[in-house]
Amino acid sequence: MNSNYKFYVNGEWRESQTKEVIEIRSPYKDAIVGKVQAISQSEADEAIQAAKVAQKDWEQTSIRERGDYLYRWIKELATMKEEIATTIMQEVGKGFNDAVKEVERTIDLIRFTIEEAIHLYGESMLGENFPGGSRSKIAISHRVPLGVVLAISPFNYPVNLSAAKIAPALISGNTVVFKPATQGAISGIKMIEALDKAGLPKGVLNVVTGHGSAIGNYLIEHPGIDMISFTGGSETGKRIAKLANMIPLVMELGGKDPAIVVKDANLDLAVKQIVSGAFSYSGQRCTAIKRVFVEESIADELVSKLTKELETVTIGSPEDNKTIVPLIDKKSADFVQGLIDDALEKKAVLITGNKREGNLIYPTLLDHVTADMRLAWEEPFGPVLPIIRVKTVDEAIDMSNQSEYGLQASIFSQDIDQAFTIAGKIQAGSVQINGRTERGPDHFPFIGTKGSGMGTQGVKRSIESMTREKVTVININ
Repeated sequence: MNSNYKFYVNGEWRESQTKEVIEIRSPYKDAIVGKVQAISQSEADEAIQAAKVAQKDWEQTSIRERGDYLYRWIKELATMKEEIATTIMQEVGKGFNDAVKEVERTIDLIRFTIEEAIHLYGESMLGENFPGGSRSKIAISHRVPLGVVLAISPFNYPVNLSAAKIAPALISGNTVVFKPATQGAISGIKMIEALDKAGLPKGVLNVVTGHGSAIGNYLIEHPGIDMISFTGGSETGKRIAKLANMIPLVMELGGKDPAIVVKDANLDLAVKQIVSGAFSYSGQRCTAIKRVFVEESIADELVSKLTKELETVTIGSPEDNKTIVPLIDKKSADFVQGLIDDALEKKAVLITGNKREGNLIYPTLLDHVTADMRLAWEEPFGPVLPIIRVKTVDEAIDMSNQSEYGLQASIFSQDIDQAFTIAGKIQAGSVQINGRTERGPDHFPFIGTKGSGMGTQGVKRSIESMTREKVTVININ
Protein backbone atom coordinates (compact mmCIF):
# COMPACT_ATOMS: atom_id res chain seq x y z
CA MET A 1 0.00 0.00 0.00
CA ASN A 2 2.94 2.31 0.75
CA SER A 3 2.01 4.95 -1.84
CA ASN A 4 2.64 8.65 -2.11
CA TYR A 5 -0.85 10.18 -2.00
CA LYS A 6 -1.50 13.54 -3.63
CA PHE A 7 -3.69 16.39 -2.49
CA TYR A 8 -6.64 17.56 -4.60
CA VAL A 9 -7.17 21.11 -5.85
CA ASN A 10 -9.44 22.39 -8.60
CA GLY A 11 -10.06 18.91 -9.96
CA GLU A 12 -6.37 17.90 -10.06
CA TRP A 13 -4.33 15.51 -7.94
CA ARG A 14 -1.00 17.15 -7.17
CA GLU A 15 2.24 16.71 -5.30
CA SER A 16 3.14 19.62 -3.06
CA GLN A 17 5.71 22.17 -4.15
CA THR A 18 7.23 21.77 -0.68
CA LYS A 19 8.43 18.28 -1.73
CA GLU A 20 7.65 17.28 1.86
CA VAL A 21 5.49 14.29 2.78
CA ILE A 22 4.12 12.91 6.04
CA GLU A 23 4.51 9.20 6.68
CA ILE A 24 1.39 7.42 7.95
CA ARG A 25 2.34 4.49 10.15
CA SER A 26 -0.08 1.68 10.96
CA PRO A 27 -1.02 1.59 14.65
CA TYR A 28 -0.99 -2.22 14.79
CA LYS A 29 2.00 -3.21 12.70
CA ASP A 30 5.44 -1.73 12.33
CA ALA A 31 4.96 -0.44 8.80
CA ILE A 32 4.35 2.75 6.87
CA VAL A 33 1.05 2.43 5.00
CA GLY A 34 1.44 5.55 2.87
CA LYS A 35 2.61 9.13 2.63
CA VAL A 36 0.52 12.28 2.26
CA GLN A 37 1.54 15.73 1.08
CA ALA A 38 2.61 18.41 3.55
CA ILE A 39 1.31 21.37 1.60
CA SER A 40 2.22 25.04 1.98
CA GLN A 41 0.01 27.96 2.94
CA SER A 42 0.04 29.18 -0.65
CA GLU A 43 -1.30 25.81 -1.79
CA ALA A 44 -3.96 25.94 0.92
CA ASP A 45 -4.88 29.39 -0.34
CA GLU A 46 -5.17 28.03 -3.88
CA ALA A 47 -7.62 25.38 -2.64
CA ILE A 48 -9.77 27.99 -0.93
CA GLN A 49 -9.74 30.28 -3.95
CA ALA A 50 -10.71 27.38 -6.23
CA ALA A 51 -13.63 26.60 -3.95
CA LYS A 52 -14.63 30.26 -3.87
CA VAL A 53 -14.76 30.50 -7.65
CA ALA A 54 -16.54 27.18 -8.11
CA GLN A 55 -19.21 28.00 -5.53
CA LYS A 56 -20.90 30.60 -7.71
CA ASP A 57 -21.79 28.09 -10.42
CA TRP A 58 -22.37 25.23 -7.98
CA GLU A 59 -24.99 27.25 -6.09
CA GLN A 60 -26.83 27.86 -9.37
CA THR A 61 -26.84 24.14 -10.18
CA SER A 62 -30.24 22.66 -9.33
CA ILE A 63 -30.53 20.54 -6.23
CA ARG A 64 -31.50 17.57 -8.40
CA GLU A 65 -28.31 17.95 -10.44
CA ARG A 66 -26.22 18.23 -7.29
CA GLY A 67 -27.96 15.10 -6.03
CA ASP A 68 -27.08 13.25 -9.23
CA TYR A 69 -23.37 13.85 -8.58
CA LEU A 70 -23.76 12.50 -5.04
CA TYR A 71 -25.69 9.46 -6.27
CA ARG A 72 -22.76 8.73 -8.60
CA TRP A 73 -20.46 9.15 -5.61
CA ILE A 74 -22.48 6.47 -3.83
CA LYS A 75 -21.99 4.08 -6.74
CA GLU A 76 -18.24 4.66 -6.78
CA LEU A 77 -18.01 4.17 -3.01
CA ALA A 78 -19.87 0.88 -3.33
CA THR A 79 -17.43 -0.24 -6.02
CA MET A 80 -14.44 0.75 -3.85
CA LYS A 81 -15.95 -0.48 -0.57
CA GLU A 82 -13.45 -3.21 0.26
CA GLU A 83 -10.48 -1.12 -0.92
CA ILE A 84 -11.53 1.77 1.30
CA ALA A 85 -12.29 -0.55 4.22
CA THR A 86 -8.83 -2.10 3.93
CA THR A 87 -7.32 1.37 3.99
CA ILE A 88 -9.30 2.28 7.12
CA MET A 89 -8.17 -0.93 8.82
CA GLN A 90 -4.51 -0.47 7.99
CA GLU A 91 -4.40 3.26 8.68
CA VAL A 92 -6.39 3.63 11.90
CA GLY A 93 -6.48 0.05 13.16
CA LYS A 94 -10.24 -0.50 12.98
CA GLY A 95 -11.46 -4.07 12.53
CA PHE A 96 -12.05 -4.90 8.87
CA ASN A 97 -15.71 -5.81 9.34
CA ASP A 98 -16.33 -2.55 11.20
CA ALA A 99 -14.48 -0.67 8.49
CA VAL A 100 -16.77 -2.21 5.86
CA LYS A 101 -19.77 -1.19 7.96
CA GLU A 102 -18.40 2.36 8.12
CA VAL A 103 -18.33 2.60 4.33
CA GLU A 104 -21.82 1.11 4.10
CA ARG A 105 -23.09 3.54 6.73
CA THR A 106 -21.52 6.38 4.77
CA ILE A 107 -23.35 5.33 1.62
CA ASP A 108 -26.63 5.33 3.54
CA LEU A 109 -25.83 8.74 5.03
CA ILE A 110 -25.16 10.31 1.63
CA ARG A 111 -28.34 8.83 0.17
CA PHE A 112 -30.44 10.07 3.10
CA THR A 113 -28.80 13.51 2.83
CA ILE A 114 -29.83 13.84 -0.81
CA GLU A 115 -33.39 12.80 -0.05
CA GLU A 116 -33.65 15.09 2.98
CA ALA A 117 -32.37 18.11 1.06
CA ILE A 118 -34.78 17.57 -1.81
CA HIS A 119 -37.67 17.74 0.65
CA LEU A 120 -36.55 20.90 2.44
CA TYR A 121 -39.06 23.35 1.02
CA GLY A 122 -39.24 27.09 1.54
CA GLU A 123 -42.31 28.86 2.88
CA SER A 124 -44.39 31.94 2.25
CA MET A 125 -46.02 34.31 4.76
CA LEU A 126 -48.73 36.91 4.44
CA GLY A 127 -48.23 40.30 6.00
CA GLU A 128 -51.83 40.45 7.19
CA ASN A 129 -51.22 37.74 9.82
CA PHE A 130 -49.32 40.23 12.02
CA PRO A 131 -51.36 42.87 13.89
CA GLY A 132 -51.54 45.98 11.70
CA GLY A 133 -50.01 44.08 8.81
CA SER A 134 -51.18 44.30 5.24
CA ARG A 135 -52.24 41.75 2.66
CA SER A 136 -50.14 43.74 0.22
CA LYS A 137 -46.92 42.15 1.56
CA ILE A 138 -45.92 38.54 0.93
CA ALA A 139 -42.62 37.07 2.20
CA ILE A 140 -41.00 34.12 0.48
CA SER A 141 -38.34 32.39 2.59
CA HIS A 142 -35.83 29.79 1.42
CA ARG A 143 -32.40 28.54 2.43
CA VAL A 144 -29.21 29.53 0.62
CA PRO A 145 -25.65 28.17 1.05
CA LEU A 146 -23.09 29.90 3.25
CA GLY A 147 -20.28 29.62 0.69
CA VAL A 148 -17.05 27.72 1.33
CA VAL A 149 -17.17 25.16 4.15
CA LEU A 150 -13.97 24.03 5.86
CA ALA A 151 -14.54 20.40 6.90
CA ILE A 152 -12.06 19.02 9.46
CA SER A 153 -12.50 15.36 10.35
CA PRO A 154 -11.09 13.02 13.05
CA PHE A 155 -9.09 9.79 12.74
CA ASN A 156 -11.55 7.39 14.34
CA TYR A 157 -14.28 7.54 11.65
CA PRO A 158 -12.21 8.89 8.76
CA VAL A 159 -14.86 8.21 6.11
CA ASN A 160 -18.22 8.44 7.86
CA LEU A 161 -17.56 11.61 9.84
CA SER A 162 -15.98 13.23 6.79
CA ALA A 163 -19.00 12.45 4.62
CA ALA A 164 -21.27 13.71 7.40
CA LYS A 165 -19.76 17.14 6.75
CA ILE A 166 -19.14 16.97 3.00
CA ALA A 167 -22.49 15.60 1.78
CA PRO A 168 -24.72 18.19 3.54
CA ALA A 169 -22.40 20.97 2.42
CA LEU A 170 -22.39 19.93 -1.23
CA ILE A 171 -26.10 19.13 -1.57
CA SER A 172 -26.99 22.56 -0.20
CA GLY A 173 -24.84 24.45 -2.70
CA ASN A 174 -21.66 25.05 -0.71
CA THR A 175 -18.20 24.12 -1.89
CA VAL A 176 -15.77 22.38 0.45
CA VAL A 177 -12.16 22.50 1.57
CA PHE A 178 -11.61 19.15 3.28
CA LYS A 179 -8.82 18.75 5.84
CA PRO A 180 -8.75 15.13 7.06
CA ALA A 181 -6.95 14.14 10.24
CA THR A 182 -3.36 13.29 9.37
CA GLN A 183 -3.84 9.76 10.70
CA GLY A 184 -6.87 8.98 8.58
CA ALA A 185 -5.92 11.16 5.62
CA ILE A 186 -5.40 8.23 3.25
CA SER A 187 -8.90 6.94 3.99
CA GLY A 188 -10.27 10.42 3.36
CA ILE A 189 -8.34 10.71 0.11
CA LYS A 190 -9.68 7.34 -1.07
CA MET A 191 -13.20 8.56 -0.36
CA ILE A 192 -12.60 11.67 -2.47
CA GLU A 193 -11.09 9.57 -5.26
CA ALA A 194 -14.58 8.07 -5.51
CA LEU A 195 -16.12 11.53 -5.67
CA ASP A 196 -13.65 12.58 -8.36
CA LYS A 197 -14.64 9.51 -10.40
CA ALA A 198 -18.24 10.70 -10.11
CA GLY A 199 -17.30 13.70 -12.25
CA LEU A 200 -17.74 16.45 -9.68
CA PRO A 201 -17.01 19.88 -11.26
CA LYS A 202 -13.57 21.34 -10.65
CA GLY A 203 -13.08 23.25 -7.42
CA VAL A 204 -16.31 22.12 -5.76
CA LEU A 205 -14.36 19.83 -3.41
CA ASN A 206 -10.69 20.29 -2.52
CA VAL A 207 -8.54 18.12 -0.23
CA VAL A 208 -5.67 19.64 1.74
CA THR A 209 -3.22 17.67 3.87
CA GLY A 210 -0.31 18.78 5.97
CA HIS A 211 1.05 19.77 9.34
CA GLY A 212 -1.43 21.59 11.57
CA SER A 213 1.40 23.87 12.67
CA ALA A 214 1.87 24.98 9.06
CA ILE A 215 -1.66 25.26 7.67
CA GLY A 216 -4.06 24.75 10.60
CA ASN A 217 -4.45 28.33 11.79
CA TYR A 218 -4.09 29.60 8.23
CA LEU A 219 -7.14 27.66 7.10
CA ILE A 220 -9.23 28.61 10.11
CA GLU A 221 -8.46 32.34 9.88
CA HIS A 222 -8.65 32.59 6.08
CA PRO A 223 -11.20 35.21 4.98
CA GLY A 224 -12.32 32.89 2.17
CA ILE A 225 -13.78 30.37 4.63
CA ASP A 226 -17.48 30.96 5.38
CA MET A 227 -18.21 28.12 7.82
CA ILE A 228 -16.24 25.50 9.79
CA SER A 229 -17.43 22.00 10.68
CA PHE A 230 -14.95 20.32 13.02
CA THR A 231 -14.81 17.01 14.87
CA GLY A 232 -11.87 16.44 17.18
CA GLY A 233 -10.36 17.21 20.57
CA SER A 234 -11.79 19.82 22.90
CA GLU A 235 -8.57 21.83 23.19
CA THR A 236 -8.32 22.12 19.41
CA GLY A 237 -12.00 23.06 19.29
CA LYS A 238 -11.50 25.87 21.79
CA ARG A 239 -8.59 27.20 19.74
CA ILE A 240 -10.69 27.14 16.57
CA ALA A 241 -13.49 29.02 18.33
CA LYS A 242 -11.06 31.78 19.32
CA LEU A 243 -9.58 32.08 15.83
CA ALA A 244 -12.75 31.72 13.75
CA ASN A 245 -13.59 35.42 13.72
CA MET A 246 -17.38 35.20 13.96
CA ILE A 247 -17.99 32.76 11.13
CA PRO A 248 -20.50 29.96 11.83
CA LEU A 249 -19.11 26.93 13.66
CA VAL A 250 -20.38 23.43 14.31
CA MET A 251 -18.07 21.38 16.50
CA GLU A 252 -18.18 17.89 17.94
CA LEU A 253 -15.55 17.63 20.65
CA GLY A 254 -14.62 15.30 23.49
CA GLY A 255 -16.81 13.56 26.03
CA LYS A 256 -16.82 11.88 29.39
CA ASP A 257 -20.07 10.04 28.89
CA PRO A 258 -21.46 8.50 32.09
CA ALA A 259 -23.61 5.43 32.53
CA ILE A 260 -25.85 5.72 35.60
CA VAL A 261 -27.03 2.36 36.91
CA VAL A 262 -29.83 2.57 39.48
CA LYS A 263 -30.80 -0.22 41.84
CA ASP A 264 -33.82 -1.40 39.85
CA ALA A 265 -31.86 -1.71 36.57
CA ASN A 266 -31.84 -4.86 34.48
CA LEU A 267 -28.19 -5.62 35.18
CA ASP A 268 -27.77 -8.19 32.42
CA LEU A 269 -28.93 -5.62 29.86
CA ALA A 270 -26.86 -2.86 31.45
CA VAL A 271 -23.68 -4.95 31.47
CA LYS A 272 -23.88 -5.85 27.78
CA GLN A 273 -24.57 -2.26 26.79
CA ILE A 274 -21.85 -0.83 29.03
CA VAL A 275 -19.15 -3.21 27.82
CA SER A 276 -20.08 -2.63 24.19
CA GLY A 277 -20.29 1.12 24.74
CA ALA A 278 -17.02 1.38 26.63
CA PHE A 279 -14.75 -1.01 24.75
CA SER A 280 -15.75 -1.18 21.06
CA TYR A 281 -12.84 0.01 18.90
CA SER A 282 -10.79 0.13 22.11
CA GLY A 283 -12.89 3.00 23.43
CA GLN A 284 -11.64 5.35 20.71
CA ARG A 285 -15.04 7.01 20.32
CA CYS A 286 -16.13 10.40 21.59
CA THR A 287 -19.43 8.77 22.55
CA ALA A 288 -17.89 5.82 24.38
CA ILE A 289 -19.09 5.18 27.93
CA LYS A 290 -16.18 6.51 29.97
CA ARG A 291 -17.36 6.10 33.56
CA VAL A 292 -20.05 4.17 35.42
CA PHE A 293 -21.97 5.52 38.42
CA VAL A 294 -23.68 2.73 40.34
CA GLU A 295 -25.69 2.70 43.54
CA GLU A 296 -23.76 0.95 46.31
CA SER A 297 -26.42 -1.68 46.99
CA ILE A 298 -25.91 -3.27 43.55
CA ALA A 299 -22.28 -2.31 42.90
CA ASP A 300 -20.74 -5.68 43.79
CA GLU A 301 -23.19 -7.54 41.56
CA LEU A 302 -22.64 -5.13 38.67
CA VAL A 303 -18.84 -5.40 38.91
CA SER A 304 -19.05 -9.19 39.02
CA LYS A 305 -21.21 -9.27 35.88
CA LEU A 306 -18.99 -6.72 34.09
CA THR A 307 -15.94 -8.84 34.88
CA LYS A 308 -17.56 -11.93 33.40
CA GLU A 309 -18.74 -10.03 30.30
CA LEU A 310 -15.25 -8.64 29.72
CA GLU A 311 -14.00 -12.21 29.35
CA THR A 312 -15.91 -12.34 26.05
CA VAL A 313 -14.19 -9.25 24.63
CA THR A 314 -11.66 -10.21 21.96
CA ILE A 315 -8.15 -8.74 21.87
CA GLY A 316 -5.62 -8.54 19.07
CA SER A 317 -5.37 -7.45 15.44
CA PRO A 318 -8.01 -5.56 13.45
CA GLU A 319 -7.26 -7.96 10.60
CA ASP A 320 -8.87 -10.62 12.80
CA ASN A 321 -11.78 -8.30 13.68
CA LYS A 322 -10.89 -8.08 17.35
CA THR A 323 -12.71 -5.60 19.61
CA ILE A 324 -9.64 -4.41 21.50
CA VAL A 325 -6.94 -3.33 19.07
CA PRO A 326 -3.80 -1.21 19.44
CA LEU A 327 -4.49 2.47 20.07
CA ILE A 328 -3.82 4.96 17.31
CA ASP A 329 -0.29 5.81 18.52
CA LYS A 330 2.17 5.49 21.39
CA LYS A 331 1.30 8.92 22.80
CA SER A 332 -2.34 7.91 23.19
CA ALA A 333 -1.39 4.61 24.84
CA ASP A 334 0.98 6.41 27.22
CA PHE A 335 -1.83 8.81 28.20
CA VAL A 336 -4.25 5.99 28.96
CA GLN A 337 -1.59 4.14 30.95
CA GLY A 338 -0.94 7.32 32.93
CA LEU A 339 -4.62 7.55 33.92
CA ILE A 340 -4.60 3.91 35.03
CA ASP A 341 -1.39 4.38 37.03
CA ASP A 342 -2.72 7.51 38.75
CA ALA A 343 -5.93 5.74 39.79
CA LEU A 344 -4.05 2.73 41.18
CA GLU A 345 -1.65 4.96 43.11
CA LYS A 346 -4.71 6.59 44.72
CA LYS A 347 -6.13 3.21 45.81
CA ALA A 348 -8.50 2.33 43.01
CA VAL A 349 -9.07 -1.44 42.86
CA LEU A 350 -7.92 -3.24 39.72
CA ILE A 351 -10.53 -5.80 38.69
CA THR A 352 -9.01 -6.83 35.38
CA GLY A 353 -6.57 -5.54 32.78
CA ASN A 354 -3.67 -3.13 33.21
CA LYS A 355 -1.64 -5.14 30.75
CA ARG A 356 0.13 -3.46 27.84
CA GLU A 357 1.93 -4.61 24.70
CA GLY A 358 3.16 -1.59 22.77
CA ASN A 359 0.08 0.43 21.74
CA LEU A 360 -2.21 -2.43 22.77
CA ILE A 361 -3.80 -1.91 26.18
CA TYR A 362 -5.91 -4.78 27.45
CA PRO A 363 -9.46 -3.92 28.59
CA THR A 364 -9.12 -2.51 32.07
CA LEU A 365 -11.82 -2.29 34.74
CA LEU A 366 -11.15 -0.25 37.87
CA ASP A 367 -13.47 -0.23 40.90
CA HIS A 368 -13.74 2.23 43.78
CA VAL A 369 -12.62 5.14 41.61
CA THR A 370 -13.02 8.44 43.47
CA ALA A 371 -13.24 12.11 42.61
CA ASP A 372 -9.57 12.79 43.37
CA MET A 373 -8.46 10.51 40.52
CA ARG A 374 -7.81 11.87 37.03
CA LEU A 375 -9.73 8.96 35.53
CA ALA A 376 -12.93 10.29 37.10
CA TRP A 377 -12.72 13.44 34.96
CA GLU A 378 -10.33 13.10 32.02
CA GLU A 379 -11.28 11.48 28.72
CA PRO A 380 -9.04 8.44 28.14
CA PHE A 381 -9.99 7.57 24.53
CA GLY A 382 -8.90 4.07 25.34
CA PRO A 383 -10.10 0.74 26.83
CA VAL A 384 -10.36 1.64 30.51
CA LEU A 385 -13.56 1.93 32.52
CA PRO A 386 -13.83 3.38 36.03
CA ILE A 387 -16.59 2.29 38.43
CA ILE A 388 -17.68 5.07 40.78
CA ARG A 389 -19.90 3.94 43.65
CA VAL A 390 -22.53 6.41 44.86
CA LYS A 391 -24.94 6.43 47.77
CA THR A 392 -27.77 8.07 45.83
CA VAL A 393 -28.83 8.80 42.27
CA ASP A 394 -28.58 12.52 43.05
CA GLU A 395 -24.89 12.03 43.86
CA ALA A 396 -24.39 10.43 40.44
CA ILE A 397 -26.20 13.28 38.72
CA ASP A 398 -24.19 15.92 40.57
CA MET A 399 -20.84 14.30 39.79
CA SER A 400 -21.84 13.74 36.18
CA ASN A 401 -22.76 17.39 35.79
CA GLN A 402 -19.51 18.61 37.35
CA SER A 403 -17.70 17.41 34.24
CA GLU A 404 -16.44 19.93 31.72
CA TYR A 405 -18.06 17.72 29.06
CA GLY A 406 -21.69 17.22 28.12
CA LEU A 407 -22.00 14.98 25.09
CA GLN A 408 -24.15 11.97 26.03
CA ALA A 409 -25.19 9.88 29.02
CA SER A 410 -26.81 6.50 29.58
CA ILE A 411 -29.37 5.67 32.25
CA PHE A 412 -30.23 2.09 33.18
CA SER A 413 -33.52 1.73 35.01
CA GLN A 414 -36.72 -0.28 34.62
CA ASP A 415 -38.73 2.64 36.02
CA ILE A 416 -39.36 4.84 32.98
CA ASP A 417 -40.60 7.73 35.12
CA GLN A 418 -37.39 7.69 37.15
CA ALA A 419 -35.31 7.39 33.98
CA PHE A 420 -36.98 10.45 32.46
CA THR A 421 -36.54 12.38 35.70
CA ILE A 422 -32.80 11.62 35.73
CA ALA A 423 -32.53 12.42 32.01
CA GLY A 424 -34.04 15.82 32.63
CA LYS A 425 -31.37 16.64 35.20
CA ILE A 426 -28.34 15.44 33.22
CA GLN A 427 -26.37 18.13 31.40
CA ALA A 428 -25.77 16.42 28.07
CA GLY A 429 -26.79 16.81 24.47
CA SER A 430 -28.38 13.35 24.35
CA VAL A 431 -29.44 10.84 26.97
CA GLN A 432 -29.84 7.15 26.19
CA ILE A 433 -32.29 5.16 28.31
CA ASN A 434 -31.37 1.47 28.65
CA GLY A 435 -28.83 1.66 25.84
CA ARG A 436 -25.22 2.57 25.30
CA THR A 437 -24.08 6.04 24.34
CA GLU A 438 -23.48 6.22 20.61
CA ARG A 439 -23.73 8.43 17.58
CA GLY A 440 -26.67 7.81 15.29
CA PRO A 441 -28.78 6.88 13.58
CA ASP A 442 -27.28 9.64 11.48
CA HIS A 443 -30.56 11.51 10.96
CA PHE A 444 -31.03 11.97 14.72
CA PRO A 445 -29.96 15.35 16.14
CA PHE A 446 -26.44 15.07 17.56
CA ILE A 447 -25.51 17.73 20.09
CA GLY A 448 -22.58 18.54 22.33
CA THR A 449 -22.94 20.88 25.29
CA LYS A 450 -20.30 22.58 27.45
CA GLY A 451 -16.83 21.39 26.40
CA SER A 452 -18.28 18.73 24.10
CA GLY A 453 -19.09 21.08 21.27
CA MET A 454 -21.46 23.61 19.81
CA GLY A 455 -24.21 23.47 17.22
CA THR A 456 -26.31 20.52 16.15
CA GLN A 457 -25.47 17.79 13.65
CA GLY A 458 -27.57 15.04 12.13
CA VAL A 459 -28.50 15.10 8.44
CA LYS A 460 -31.26 17.72 8.47
CA ARG A 461 -29.58 19.83 11.16
CA SER A 462 -26.26 19.74 9.31
CA ILE A 463 -27.91 21.01 6.13
CA GLU A 464 -29.54 23.79 8.15
CA SER A 465 -26.24 24.72 9.81
CA MET A 466 -24.57 25.08 6.41
CA THR A 467 -27.29 27.33 5.00
CA ARG A 468 -29.09 30.48 6.04
CA GLU A 469 -32.57 31.75 5.47
CA LYS A 470 -33.10 34.37 2.81
CA VAL A 471 -36.35 36.32 2.59
CA THR A 472 -37.74 38.03 -0.50
CA VAL A 473 -40.71 40.35 0.12
CA ILE A 474 -43.20 41.01 -2.64
CA ASN A 475 -45.10 44.28 -2.33
CA ILE A 476 -48.45 44.24 -4.13
CA ASN A 477 -49.68 47.71 -4.99
